[in-house]
Amino acid sequence: MKTVQLQNEKATKINLLDFKSVQMRTFHLSWIAFFLCFFGWFSHAPLMKSTIAPDLDLTKAQTTLAFIASVGVTIFARLGIGNLCDKIGPRKSYVYLLIFGAIAVAGSSFAYSWESYLLSRLAIGVIGASFVITQYHTSVMFAPNVIGIANATTAGWGNLGGGVTNAAMPLIASAVAAFGLAEATASWRIAMYIPAIIMLFVAYLYWKYTTDCPKGNYSDLPEERPQSKKGEKSLFVAAASDKRVWILFAMYAGCFGMELFVTGKASTYYQEKFSLSQEAAGFVVLFFGAMNLFARSTGGWIADKFSKNSGLNGRVKILVYVVIAEGIALLLFSQMNVLGFAIASMVFFSLFVQMAEGATYSVVPFINRKALGAVSGIVGAGGNVGAVLYAQYLLRSGATLQDAFFTFGFIVSAVGFLGFLIKFSPADEKAAVDEQNRLDALSKAA
Repeated sequence: MKTVQLQNEKATKINLLDFKSVQMRTFHLSWIAFFLCFFGWFSHAPLMKSTIAPDLDLTKAQTTLAFIASVGVTIFARLGIGNLCDKIGPRKSYVYLLIFGAIAVAGSSFAYSWESYLLSRLAIGVIGASFVITQYHTSVMFAPNVIGIANATTAGWGNLGGGVTNAAMPLIASAVAAFGLAEATASWRIAMYIPAIIMLFVAYLYWKYTTDCPKGNYSDLPEERPQSKKGEKSLFVAAASDKRVWILFAMYAGCFGMELFVTGKASTYYQEKFSLSQEAAGFVVLFFGAMNLFARSTGGWIADKFSKNSGLNGRVKILVYVVIAEGIALLLFSQMNVLGFAIASMVFFSLFVQMAEGATYSVVPFINRKALGAVSGIVGAGGNVGAVLYAQYLLRSGATLQDAFFTFGFIVSAVGFLGFLIKFSPADEKAAVDEQNRLDALSKAA
């Protein structure tokens, strides 16, 4: 009997050309929303050295502090947004965040001092929490057999915004200057309105075409909203009490934290080390982000496939292997002094970074199903903690970016071994198998 997709149940397959089912509409709109948030979040990075810093007369230390502020505030935003998803649902959470993000990105154009610029970067950093909503929303829409690749693909295609903004924003700023709309060093101000306008449009689409879960919205179906029973720990406390959550927190600091750091600093690295122009450096960094087209999905897909025979603990083993490989690849990248080799090794490193991220969020949905938002938020915040620590090391040690990358390679590899401490009980394994069997039976009977 043919297997069909049920509208009010979790999807057991991914059909990219399906725009009718709420599961696939959510799939596409969640990655598009995250793409735009990531684009806006890192829209300042490629313009910093040659445009924003000269316009505002920022020092090198101030540019690093601005990066730390933008990434650091996301730690708290991600913790909060996970709880918000549990309470009001991912649909409203994303719409509100997109509107706030549009205002923050456009509003940064009014910064004319170091203090006002720092405040604007803090506001922009809040939209980095969009990742948690994306992972939450796809987790409630897709079944265990495809949850790894669903989460990884939406996150990966969204992360691509970080690579695209490195290539696109210098071109947009150059176009603004070429048309005489602003002086070259002030062109970034007008350029910021482009992502802001698109974010507002996507907020409208998200409100109209998605629901909180396959059956509808939490406001209409309160029984579908995750909640702790009377006498139980709150969802956030339950998540925070699980040591596995904090191990994943550390491992996500090793992969996504490193991606954030590289996305924010790679353009400067290539401009300083290889004397590339702002536009050329942005184009090179695009290759780093472009791996999100398939690398993160690959990590989730491998974890899904491996779990068929090895279960949830099999997903963890895949995560350990790719994080260790990521650290080794970073060591290799740090030692490249020829531009062509540096680009090739950066792409190799990017492959494992994003596979590790995909593998991480193939594990997250199974840690605590009731506290999915809280777990997603805590683990997601780990990425930002990692990025802040890397940036703090760079700021305080006085090391060059090349030396910093070398040091971080050893750290990431060591963090990878922590994954061996994550274990799932036989009851956890059985719950995942039972859910998949139920959904398969419903699909075949329909």
